[in-house]
Amino acid sequence: MMDKTISKVLLNDGLEVPAIGFGTYQLNGADGVNAIKNAIDIGYRLLDTAFNYENEGAVGEAVRQSSIPREELLICSKLPGRHHAYQEAIQTIQESLYRGGLEYYDLYLIHWPNPRVNLYVEAWQALIEAKKQGLIRSIGVCNFLPEHIDRLIKETDVKPSINQIELYPYFNQEEQRLWHTEQGIVTESWSPLGRGNSVLENKKIVDIAKAYRKSTSQVILRWHIQSGAIPIPKASSQKHQRDNLDIFDFQLTEEEMSVISGLTTETGRTYNQDPRTHEEF
Repeated sequence: MMDKTISKVLLNDGLEVPAIGFGTYQLNGADGVNAIKNAIDIGYRLLDTAFNYENEGAVGEAVRQSSIPREELLICSKLPGRHHAYQEAIQTIQESLYRGGLEYYDLYLIHWPNPRVNLYVEAWQALIEAKKQGLIRSIGVCNFLPEHIDRLIKETDVKPSINQIELYPYFNQEEQRLWHTEQGIVTESWSPLGRGNSVLENKKIVDIAKAYRKSTSQVILRWHIQSGAIPIPKASSQKHQRDNLDIFDFQLTEEEMSVISGLTTETGRTYNQDPRTHEEF
């Protein structure tokens, strides 16, 4: 049996984060506050929100209602595409903090590169400045391709600590993950269990799950962990929240990892949100 304690991941700027986080997309209002507070009480310490989720306030309220001190939590939010211009980005980060009633974010990410608008370097410069001001502890990106990150590094000499990307067994992003590893950038997985598709019913994963007396969700999340990625599953029910954390007492074999990774397809993006063309505002 393995230790069930949640392992930690060290980012390239020295910040240590849990190996699994809690996604808060669509957890809004009082119900959202209750779900997020439950997640904190159960053991989640990394909370993922975004300006565009319109629930930074609910996350902040859940933090205040929980019995866990703020300094033991790591809270992440994200900059929307419509505010990539430098001054707008600075003000949006400040607004994010006001919404959450927080003094700082532990992580703050650019949500999408929006290459057609072509202001993501300016947005990155704003995040660098906000970190200098103490508003953010660690800065990163979402959905950036190597070409986008290369440009950030070339023009600012500051490397993202994290790149949060769509990643699950039908879209394993192996090439991008290897590039992250070479660059010392941590991979984080959004929609790690897929989004309303059939991955949870996949027979190969079901068979692996039966062998460990685990659910398919737990096996998939374990696959993320062993792939070196930080999954951020969302769950509103306490049962699913607990199940998603209960993945540190078993280990998949190399063969089982290969079986799951082998399910990937070239068209695995759930809604074809290609960072080369997708615009998020």
